[in-house]
Amino acid sequence: MKAVVSLLSVSSVLAVEVNPIEKVIQMMADLESKIIGEGKDCQKTYDEFAEWCEDRSKDLGFEIKTGKAQVADLSATIQDETAKMDAASSKIDDLSADIASDEADLKAANKIREKEAADFAAEEKELTEVVDMLQRAVAILEKEMAGGASMMQLKSAKSLEEALNVMVKASAISQADSSRLTALVQTQSDDSDADAGAPAAEVYESKSGGIVDTLTGLLDKAQSQLDDATKAETSAKNKFDMLRQSLEDEIKYASKDMDDTKKSLAESGEIKAAAEGDLAVTSKALNEDVNALGDLHTDCMTKAQDFEAETTSRGEELKALAMAKKAVKESTGGATEQSYSFIQLQTSTDLKNFEVVRLVKELARKQNEPVLAQLASRMSSTIRLNHGADVFGKIKGMISDMIEKLEKEQAEAAELKQWCDKEIAESTAKKEDSTAIFEKLSTKIDSKSAASKQLKGQVATLQRELAELANAQAEMGKIRSDEKATYDKNKPEMDAGLQGVKLALKILNDYYAKADKSHSSADGAGGGIIGMLEVIESDFTKGITEMVAAEQTAAAAFEKETKENAIEKTTKTQDAKYKTKEAASLDKAIAELSTDREGVEAELEAVNEYLDSLEKKCTYKVESYEERKSRREAEVNGLKEALDILESETALVQTSVQHALRGVRKHA
Repeated sequence: MKAVVSLLSVSSVLAVEVNPIEKVIQMMADLESKIIGEGKDCQKTYDEFAEWCEDRSKDLGFEIKTGKAQVADLSATIQDETAKMDAASSKIDDLSADIASDEADLKAANKIREKEAADFAAEEKELTEVVDMLQRAVAILEKEMAGGASMMQLKSAKSLEEALNVMVKASAISQADSSRLTALVQTQSDDSDADAGAPAAEVYESKSGGIVDTLTGLLDKAQSQLDDATKAETSAKNKFDMLRQSLEDEIKYASKDMDDTKKSLAESGEIKAAAEGDLAVTSKALNEDVNALGDLHTDCMTKAQDFEAETTSRGEELKALAMAKKAVKESTGGATEQSYSFIQLQTSTDLKNFEVVRLVKELARKQNEPVLAQLASRMSSTIRLNHGADVFGKIKGMISDMIEKLEKEQAEAAELKQWCDKEIAESTAKKEDSTAIFEKLSTKIDSKSAASKQLKGQVATLQRELAELANAQAEMGKIRSDEKATYDKNKPEMDAGLQGVKLALKILNDYYAKADKSHSSADGAGGGIIGMLEVIESDFTKGITEMVAAEQTAAAAFEKETKENAIEKTTKTQDAKYKTKEAASLDKAIAELSTDREGVEAELEAVNEYLDSLEKKCTYKVESYEERKSRREAEVNGLKEALDILESETALVQTSVQHALRGVRKHA
């Protein structure tokens, strides 16, 4: 454009000088071209800056949106973990109190049990010594009365005390044993007197049927007391063992639960600390993004205001130049005619015509516009085929029509550009909203799917544990049934055996205690048999006691384990029920969210299709709207410049014709 304008300033071909008015007009045109060029450069720079502002604003907006979501998630995590930690701390305190209480109970039970065991040991020792002493005394008396050296003295003894003195003198028993037996008999006599007014020790032998019967009765009573003490000790020990096992189990399970709770507390603490650290970093980054977005808006608005002011100022300058140029062209025609020579007028007019054609051709070449090339060709033909002032009118009409056509096309393109920008902006915003909703729904679906999967896994584990518990309970019941059946079979046999041994002892003792046997009985061998039977009786009694204690222990353990299994079954069944219900609720929510996501996805696809159609409709294949607009402006400005040249030339021709006519009249 500048090259075309510069060619209009000098017509070096015919060495025709340009008058000062034309020179001023040319200078104004050059300045207009320069200002327009600067405006284009500024427009391009501002468009790039505005695009950067928009992109940067979108990026910061997305980062702020993401940061807010992360802050909300981290805050929720911190709140959740804090609640878990509070619950865990409360549970640890409760478990600590329970463990301390159970340990105190166990300690107290151990002390009580130690005292009971010590008391039983002392009582057992004493009763064992008494039984042993009585057994030896009875055996000695039976032997002596059966034909021993002191038989007569023993038979003549009027009381147990005299009989014992005889045995001491015969060195059959010790003085200490005699004293203990006397004290034992006296104690039994006192007890009997307190109950029913029994006779004194001197006549005791007459009541019982003899000294041997008296000592045998004492032996049976001592043995019975020993058996009762043993049973009581066994029962107390079994009860203590059960209590100790129960307390130890409670302490064990509570300790395990407390360890698990402490581990959970530590994990929650770690998660909370990590979330708090991430929250601090995320919050800082979010604040920085918010501040950056505010600064960006301020900078972009300031730049836009500066650009608008600069554009307005540049437009005012162009308007002033156009008005000045128009004033010079419209007002200086006559003065120019009178002040400067018009000898070369006709030659100058032809040059101007050809210069306008050349300008349009050059414009068509630069803009690569076939329509302008056709216009230049028609203008050239019009100049060759026509002469005079009519040429200017025809050429001006061609150029004016072309300017009107180009301006109309430019207006239509601007309207289309405005509509496209509006539709693309709205569709893009809708796409971003739909994408955000789609991603949010996808996140919720993924989260709930993971939770549902975890719950279903936990339900499967609980069901497997319940099946294992049922199998263990069934197996334990079978073992217990076998134990009970064995006990029911063996206990009667042991009872029968014990009764048989006792019967045998009674029969033998009664027989060998008789004094009027008709033959010489084997008292020594009988005493040995009686001793063996007594040992067997003791073994049977001990075996029955142990059998009963074992049965009681097994029954109590089975009952306890069964109750614990029932509690565990109920707990796990309810847990599985609740988890199954929660998983079903999650699956239902997932289905609803999936339906919502499908709707959003369909809407997003529709928006994308519409954006694709806008892309095809609003995006030029070869050049952008800005490039097309710039090209149209250059074409219109070039044609207007050519039109200005023709208008100035028309005024000049009209002035010259008028002067010529006046000259002709004068000469006439």
